[in-house]
Amino acid sequence: MPPTLASLVHHSTLKLTVLAGEGRLDTPVQWAHVSELPDPVPYLDGGELLLITAMKLDAEDPEAMRRYVRRLVDAGVVGLGFAVGVNYEQAPAALVRAASEAGLPLLGVPRRTPFIAISKVVSAAIAADQYRAVTAGFEAQRELTRAAIGAEGPTALLARLAAHLNGWAALYDASGALIGSAPDWAARRAARLTGDVERLRERAAPASAVVGGGGADGDEEEVADRVELQTLGIGRRTRGVLAVGTGAPLGTAERYAVHSAVALLTLTTERSRALREAEQRLGAALLRMLLAGEPDHARAVAGQLYGELLDAPFRMLVAEGPASTPHAAPSAPHVADTAAPAPAPSPSAAAPSTRQAHAAPTAEPGTAQEAHGPPHGAAPSAPSTVDDPSNGAALPAQPFSSATPLSGGAPATTTADPLGSLVDTIEAATARTGEAALIVPDGARLIVLATDGGAAVRACAEHAEAAEARRGGTARPRARGSAPADDGLVIGLSAPAGPTAAATAYRQAEQALSVARRRGRVLVEHEQVAAGSVLPLLADDAVRAFADGLLRALYDHDATGRGDLVASLRAWLSRHGQWDAAAAELRVHRHTLRYRMRRVEEILGRSLDDPDVRMELWLALKATGM
Repeated sequence: MPPTLASLVHHSTLKLTVLAGEGRLDTPVQWAHVSELPDPVPYLDGGELLLITAMKLDAEDPEAMRRYVRRLVDAGVVGLGFAVGVNYEQAPAALVRAASEAGLPLLGVPRRTPFIAISKVVSAAIAADQYRAVTAGFEAQRELTRAAIGAEGPTALLARLAAHLNGWAALYDASGALIGSAPDWAARRAARLTGDVERLRERAAPASAVVGGGGADGDEEEVADRVELQTLGIGRRTRGVLAVGTGAPLGTAERYAVHSAVALLTLTTERSRALREAEQRLGAALLRMLLAGEPDHARAVAGQLYGELLDAPFRMLVAEGPASTPHAAPSAPHVADTAAPAPAPSPSAAAPSTRQAHAAPTAEPGTAQEAHGPPHGAAPSAPSTVDDPSNGAALPAQPFSSATPLSGGAPATTTADPLGSLVDTIEAATARTGEAALIVPDGARLIVLATDGGAAVRACAEHAEAAEARRGGTARPRARGSAPADDGLVIGLSAPAGPTAAATAYRQAEQALSVARRRGRVLVEHEQVAAGSVLPLLADDAVRAFADGLLRALYDHDATGRGDLVASLRAWLSRHGQWDAAAAELRVHRHTLRYRMRRVEEILGRSLDDPDVRMELWLALKATGM
């Protein structure tokens, strides 16, 4: 604590006396300042003990003294020291009365006590207080460091920090979810701040904010009413948020402790570039082996790092963002230990058996079709980043890049960076449960390998539901090549599979992704591919072009006014070739309808007795009518 007026009064060498304001002697003193100006306010900063001899004051004028004292109080002066026996043998009654009325402590300074002695005492006390604060801060730093590297990791760190602050502390992961708090009662308090945490995450990091902590909900232990939020992580991408709640603004020692906690928690979210790049290559190599049909080699490479991911059925997930904002590979790829409750994506590395990978193949330059792989049975016009596994291809041999952060150097938000937001969600979920997940950014897409029924798959489904809600909860199909709605996120999820069926799972995820794009859905599982109708798939430009070419001759015939072959063909096909029913619908004689169908066969050069021809014509009519 800084010196107070009371500590100065009780100082044995100063011999100060209290002339007014006895009830406010516990006020801290920030400095001692001497001024004989009638108006010293422009040269004051607040918190001073002002020392005067009243040499230039009309100290016996009650009105003048009231104005003088009022100006001092308004300027934040905490006390007035009057030199007794210099210009006045006793403190003027007008000054004493004005100080009493304003509640300003007035101290009598005996002639044998020079003002410089008071200044030295105040200065020494302030320096001692600052030294104690720095010492306490360093001690807090040592304790927090020991807690951070211990078995409990961030949990113990939060407990130590809360004790040092005499308040509470909470930790939020990269997605804004609460993952730890101390003491126990602080969980309810911290849960009410998720909205403030979300708003802070939308700002460029590093960022901080001071917010209200809310009421105590009837718990007498919840006394903090001031909450400070601090982002974690280096660069502009927020890796987590630390919240601290106290009953008053942080002092110097408390500030040291908070800054130490921020630094230590940031260290748990960041790994060395070289190590992460090596782990990145390992994870991508594992995925290449699985897609190339080499599960035994993949198991040998996985080891403890990803072994548990291959020991249980997994799901393959392919997510796609807006084509206009391709997703670059991360500059700091990582494999994160998710055993301890630390900020996603990379908490403590103490237990290597439970890790999640974040590897990034680099997309080759090309079109959106090339990035997604060629259509089934067609040769690609340029090398693709991930070829169709059904043809036995796998990830390219040189898939890596570390040019830009995964989130494009911007804060991870749902709409501006849908893939970065999805990564944050998956990594936060696996960090809380300790399960492994392999995440491979691939240009404007993500490839994810996650345990079937695990936290990553559940988090992805919840993330998709939230995106659907933002879109109004309705599916909105879009034409081929058009821009995605809202944040543009679409996800395809395979059926459960094992290492020997990784290529099949990838193909299923790609198919589900295509259906999700067509149906305007955020997430489609492979089991849902057969649900619904095939008709929305006819909206493809290539299908429409085929339909227009197939029916062009019939349209040209009808344009001459020599019949209505298209409408007749549509009615005949819709009535399953029943002449009477179709003729009645057209309001013509059935012989007239038979004649029209023969003209259709003559013009198209195809027989309507062929079921394949009837199917193609019916689909062509549906495609041109959409």
